[in-house]
Amino acid sequence: MNKINYKSLVTRAFLTTAIMWLLSSTVIYAQKNPHRKIKKLIEKSEILKDHFTGFALYDQDKDQLIYGQNDKKHFVPASNTKMYTFYTVLNMLGDSIPALKYAIKGDSLIFWGTGDPTLAYSTFKSNKVVDFLKKTDKKLFFVSNNYKGEFYGAGWNYDDYQEDFQPEMTAFPVEGNTAKVYKNDNGEITVKPAFLQPFFKLDANYVPGNFIIKRDFYTNQFTYPATIDKTGYLQEIPFKTSPELTISLLEEKINKDISLLDIVLPQDFKIIYSEKTDDVLRKMMLVSDNFIAEQLLLVCSSILSNELSTTAMIEYGKTNFMKEFANDITWVDGSGLSRYNLFNPNTSIALLKKINAKINDDERLHSLFPAGGLTGTLKRAYKTDNEKAFVWAKTGTLTNVYNQSGYIITRKGKKLIYCFMNNNFTKTTLEIRNEMERIITKIHNDY
Repeated sequence: MNKINYKSLVTRAFLTTAIMWLLSSTVIYAQKNPHRKIKKLIEKSEILKDHFTGFALYDQDKDQLIYGQNDKKHFVPASNTKMYTFYTVLNMLGDSIPALKYAIKGDSLIFWGTGDPTLAYSTFKSNKVVDFLKKTDKKLFFVSNNYKGEFYGAGWNYDDYQEDFQPEMTAFPVEGNTAKVYKNDNGEITVKPAFLQPFFKLDANYVPGNFIIKRDFYTNQFTYPATIDKTGYLQEIPFKTSPELTISLLEEKINKDISLLDIVLPQDFKIIYSEKTDDVLRKMMLVSDNFIAEQLLLVCSSILSNELSTTAMIEYGKTNFMKEFANDITWVDGSGLSRYNLFNPNTSIALLKKINAKINDDERLHSLFPAGGLTGTLKRAYKTDNEKAFVWAKTGTLTNVYNQSGYIITRKGKKLIYCFMNNNFTKTTLEIRNEMERIITKIHNDY
């Protein structure tokens, strides 16, 4: 009869228990430390290896950072800068955009611009300013002395002066400070605003490879080639701004004379409002409109005083709305056209937390950010999940720069905030974007 080796049985039982405990501990550890999986996603990516990548993922429900890589390092944010403008607007403006300040003195109506970008621009339809100026029986005087800045922001690329994404900044923009050029039924170019039509000249010696209109840098002299070989829409070109041109464009719209004046805004001024603030913010965020972003900072500045100053508004915004990380950011313009801007993933996470708390309404919040697979600059960047978006984020794109920052809702219902920054890559932006989509989708599916 075989003897039972109790010592051996006890040893094996102990080993089995220990192994099971270790396995269960490993599972629990992995569950409690999802950063290990996130870290692997980032570090094992072949696409992300050859450039500077910053990443931060934050759990809103647990109020803790899940994982960060280079999250305290500074990156060129490009249009992620618009999030900082966005938050400033949320704090500074009410439900509508202040469009014009005015004072009535005797038989005169004197008015000042606030920087409002919406007059005859894009899809905005408000005619409140035009109707107000049309209906008055007073003599009209425009004061243009309140904009305190250059026509371009600090660090902007002057080579892009003809690009539609870089109009000049002014106190009273009309038509987005951009000429829109079309081909009419007679095969001739038509210009809007019509006032600029005489400044467009045919040049038989100008023979570009593709049909393109060019503008002199210093003046509103536009040149186009003899052969117009395109139909429909042709081109949008920023025009050279001046107070005199602003007056001419306004006169064309209201069919009245306006004179230029230089006086100080009196204390008894009144305000005319135009578009709904959310509608303007939505346009800025979804299509990443640089012009709206820059002008909205000037509108915010007009609330502080009658001086429209990007620099003053940024400093005020940092001091009053972002004091927790104000010393850790370099912020110089409203749009992100400047490479002088420098933010890090952690500051953008902190900002997105503040935006979420300020709005405190997921439906409204999600409507103001591009939705993956559905709207804006993320429409083609993600697939939806059962026809529903799961990521809402602001993109940021310059040459060799592509970033995303925003909100994720996972399949398990977890609410996350992320900031994903890529600088100095030599691959195509599409390759970087696709890899970011793969990683963010994986987080949505698994976390």
